[in-house]
Amino acid sequence: MRARAGASRRATHGRAPVRSPGPRWWQRGVIYQIYPRSFQDSTGDGVGDLPGIIQRLDYLRWLGVDAIWISPFYPSPMADFGYDVSDHEDVDPRFGTMADYDLLLAEAHRRKIRVILDYVANHTSDQHPWFLASRASRQNPTRDWYIWRDPAPDGGPPNNWRAVFGGSAWTLDAATGQYYLHAFLPEQPDVNWRHPDAREAMLGVLRFWLDRGVDGFRIDALRHVAKDLRLRDNPPNPRYRPGDDPYRALLPRYSTDQPMVYPLVAAMRAITAAYGDDRVLIGELYLPIRRLVTYYGRRGDGLHLPFNFHLLDTPWGAQAVRRVIRAYEAALPAEAWPNWVLGNHDRSRVATRIGAAQARVAAMLLLTLRGTPTLYYGDELGMANVPIPRDRVQDPFEMNVPGKGLGRDPERTPMPWEPGPGAGFTSGDPWLPLGADADRRNVAGLRQDRRSILTLYRRLLALRRRSVALRTGACRHVEARGGVLTYIRGSDYVVALNLTLAEQRVELPRLARGGRVLLSTHLDRSDRAVPRRLPLRSAEGVVILCCRGS
Repeated sequence: MRARAGASRRATHGRAPVRSPGPRWWQRGVIYQIYPRSFQDSTGDGVGDLPGIIQRLDYLRWLGVDAIWISPFYPSPMADFGYDVSDHEDVDPRFGTMADYDLLLAEAHRRKIRVILDYVANHTSDQHPWFLASRASRQNPTRDWYIWRDPAPDGGPPNNWRAVFGGSAWTLDAATGQYYLHAFLPEQPDVNWRHPDAREAMLGVLRFWLDRGVDGFRIDALRHVAKDLRLRDNPPNPRYRPGDDPYRALLPRYSTDQPMVYPLVAAMRAITAAYGDDRVLIGELYLPIRRLVTYYGRRGDGLHLPFNFHLLDTPWGAQAVRRVIRAYEAALPAEAWPNWVLGNHDRSRVATRIGAAQARVAAMLLLTLRGTPTLYYGDELGMANVPIPRDRVQDPFEMNVPGKGLGRDPERTPMPWEPGPGAGFTSGDPWLPLGADADRRNVAGLRQDRRSILTLYRRLLALRRRSVALRTGACRHVEARGGVLTYIRGSDYVVALNLTLAEQRVELPRLARGGRVLLSTHLDRSDRAVPRRLPLRSAEGVVILCCRGS
C-alpha cells in the first residue's frame, strides 16, 4: 500500500476540537450514520459523495448531532458497495478526492461535529494489490496474508462454513489449486490476521487515518476477524427451519467470535490511545448480551462501544423492551459505557418495523436511555423501507439469496431533502429509487412542521444536550405495566412510553408526581402538570421534569 502525501504529519488535517473535562464526547454525544451513496449527490450522477456531505453539515449542526459515522468511501469495485476495499488509504473517485475528505473533516470540526470512519478489517476486495499478489502463486510472500487451504479429500471445500451472502465460504482458485476463505462474497477474501505482516499492514490503515485527524472508527464485521485455528466444521443449528436465511443453517461456532479477536482489539485500542484519549473505537458485533459485553475488555484494552443491536430484534412491547434494558445494564462491566441502536444500513428501517406512530416513541426511547445513541440517516424523517423493483435491485445479498427478503436496498434509499424531481438529493437519476412519499416526507417540509417527527428529534436532541441527567445520569426503576414502559433518569426526569396503539393510564413513580410534562411525542402537551395516574394517548411518550428537577 502506497503512502499518501501528508500522511506522516499527525492530525494536521482538520484538527479535532479540544476535549472538555468529564465524560468523553462519545459518552455525552449522539452519533449519526451516513450512508454516503444516499446522503447527497453533488455531481448529478445519482450517487452521493463527500462534497455532498459537506453541503449538508449545517443541517446536521441544526439537528443537533455530535458526530457522523460515514460508511466506506474508499476505492472499490463496488461488489458490496464499498465494503470490498481495494485501497484502504484513498477516496474512490465516485465519492471525491482526498482533498474533499480533508475539507469534510475540517468543516465538520469547525461545526464541532466529530468524524468516525468505517474500518473494514475482516476482508479486502479481490482486486486489492495484496490479494492479487497473494493469488499469483503459492510461493508469493503475501500468500498467507489471506486464508488458503487445500481441497478436502473429495475435492470440495476445506470445511462446511457458509458465506453470509449465500453459498460456501470457500472459493477454488483453479490456477493455484487451493481454496480461499470469504465470510461474505467471493470478491471479499478474508485477511489472515494471524500473519504478522498482514496484521501490521491492517493496523497501519488505522494509523494512516488517525494521522489525518479522524476521531474514531466503526470496525466492520468484527466477530468474523479471527477464525478457529483448526478450521473445524460448524455444527448444525437445531432451530433452523426450511425457508430461513441459509447462513443460519449452521451455528458459526468456529468461524466467528473467537478468543483471538480480543488481542486484536487490544492492538487497535493501543494505536488509537497513542493519538489521545478522545479517539473512539466502535465494533459491529451481532452477539448475545453476555458475549457482547466481553468486548469492552479489561483495564482499557477493549472497545469503547461494542454496538448494542438488541433493540433491532426485540419485539416492540413494554415487557420485552424492559427485559432487554435490564439485562444489558446488569451485564455491563464496571466503567463500561452503554450504547443503543435502532437502525442501520443492514436492517429494516424502524418506521417499517414498528409503524410510523411508534417510530416517534422509539425516537424518545433511543434519546432518553442511558448510553450513546446512534441514529441512522433519514430515521429522523420517519423514512420507511422503499420497495425496489426487480430491475432496480443493487444488493448482492438479494441477488444471491433471492425471495427471502434479505436485500438491504430498501433501507439504503436516498435522503429526500425537498419536494420535486430528485428530492434535492440529485439532479440526475438516483442510484436507488426515492420513496413514493418523498414530496411530503422531506427535510424542507418537515422542518417547517412544528409537530413533525423531525421537530421531535430536534427537540429531543436539544433536551438531551442541555441535560446532564439525560446525557450521563443513571437509569433506574425500569418498569413495564399495561403496555407502558417507564424509567427514571438521574433525579430529574421520568420517561413514560406507551408502546401500544391504545390509550393507557400509567401509575407514575412518586418522584414524578406534581412534576410537569416537558416534552411529548405528540408535541402538544408541554408544561401540563402530571397527576398520580397519567393518561397517555395511543403511541405517546412523555418526558416529565420532576418537582426537584432543574
